Amino acid sequence: MDPEHASVSGRTRSHRPHASRDIADELRTRIRSGVLRAGQRMPTQAELADEFGVERGAVRQALRILQSERLLTNVSKGSPATVAAVPGPVSSPVGPAPPQPTMAGLAPRIADAFAAPHVRIDALCLTAVSLTLAIGEPLRQIHAGRRKPAKIDVRVLLPSRDIDLAFPAPVSADDGGLLHRRWLAQRNAQGQVLRQNLLALYATHGVDVRVSFRALPFTPPVKLYLLNGSEALFAYYTLKRREREIEQAHLELYDADGTRSMLFAFEQRAGRRDAAFVEESRLWFEALWETISSDLLLSP
Repeated sequence: MDPEHASVSGRTRSHRPHASRDIADELRTRIRSGVLRAGQRMPTQAELADEFGVERGAVRQALRILQSERLLTNVSKGSPATVAAVPGPVSSPVGPAPPQPTMAGLAPRIADAFAAPHVRIDALCLTAVSLTLAIGEPLRQIHAGRRKPAKIDVRVLLPSRDIDLAFPAPVSADDGGLLHRRWLAQRNAQGQVLRQNLLALYATHGVDVRVSFRALPFTPPVKLYLLNGSEALFAYYTLKRREREIEQAHLELYDADGTRSMLFAFEQRAGRRDAAFVEESRLWFEALWETISSDLLLSP
């Protein structure tokens, strides 16, 4: 949604042909991210019209769109609508969203998470490349005025530079540490970009940002993302035998393409099974963070 339509404060009402879709997109994000909670009454249509700078008809149409998706109930001209008791894909007859490759599934969920006033992201991965790429879109939305978080906390667990990685690894012959140096350079570069991009929000938008890294004493066979304490995204690193030329050396290696790993989504509000998975994942991450992990410096 264009920044000029985020609030009115005396501005001219919009007659944009797609205003109702834009409003529905924004309200859908707020519901799925937990900013608007299950059972909560929505603002009145007049309040929403003022917020988005549109006529009430556009708001009414947006609410009807969300009602058709089973995100809202009691949509009428009289009283405010209510967020559905089990909002989102859970109530859909087609069931939960299917797994997607990491870069297809992670980016929109990260963007949704940034609708919350306090954004909390915990990640465990081989490098931070998928997370760094996925955060690009919400950063653009913040700079465009479409997202305004007050606080962002990001914690990342990555393998230590001091261990022998299980992967990437040469198939047979010793590579003289080439693969380890390449992985370490990528780990450090992606982590530095992630940290710098987020910390810059303090200077540009006054956002309270904290980014922390800790080192694991093992190679993680899976990747995990915890979003705002309410959603867990999980994927396996599936190894493949590859041939690559690295620094003019031809190598056969075992490696995994993390950006294409199939990402499974679990949400607290999707039922007891999903809620238990989210909670156990959170406890597992906290245990690793507080016990066997160590300080990590993103340096060569």
